[in-house]
Amino acid sequence: MKWFALLLMTGDHVNKVLLHGSAPWLSDAARVVFPLFAAVLAWNVVAAGEGSRNRAIVRLLVAGAVVQPLHALAFGYALPLNILLTLGLGLLVSFGRVWWAMPAWLVGGLFVDYQWAGVGVVLGGAVLANSGGRPAGWAVFAASLLPLCWFNGNAWALLALPLLWMLSRYRADVPRWRWTFLGYYVLHLAALAAIAAS
Repeated sequence: MKWFALLLMTGDHVNKVLLHGSAPWLSDAARVVFPLFAAVLAWNVVAAGEGSRNRAIVRLLVAGAVVQPLHALAFGYALPLNILLTLGLGLLVSFGRVWWAMPAWLVGGLFVDYQWAGVGVVLGGAVLANSGGRPAGWAVFAASLLPLCWFNGNAWALLALPLLWMLSRYRADVPRWRWTFLGYYVLHLAALAAIAAS
């Protein structure tokens, strides 16, 4: 699922930076990417336990801060902040104590990509993961996609629901290489930033 999302994300970024938005269907199709990444991330973090969860949060926030200058160079704007920071903030809100998680959502949501809607999707993914895939968890995750659809101005994000449901029932032995996706995100942004600056 993450490989599929990575391909769509790359198409979106190529359209924005190299094609100057001339292939809008690439960006439209990529609206399903963030919900896929958010749900898979939340599921893996819940399955791995608290220690791994804290490491994932720190890894995302540090990597997001490091890559932000490349993101700004590639896309030509400083705000909103890159998607790694949205995912990291989403995990903080999902697993933090309410007294500071809610202010983090309200304030942090001003600055990250997809804003409060994006953080809410990560939270919806965490509810789905904690439910073990029960119908109530799916309902919460589906509801979390509605503000994202409004934010995007289209309903492409809803495609994440059937994709996640179908792929969660498919068992395949796909190799997993640590740091692959995070490394790819950094490297492809560096390449796009170099092209945009040339």
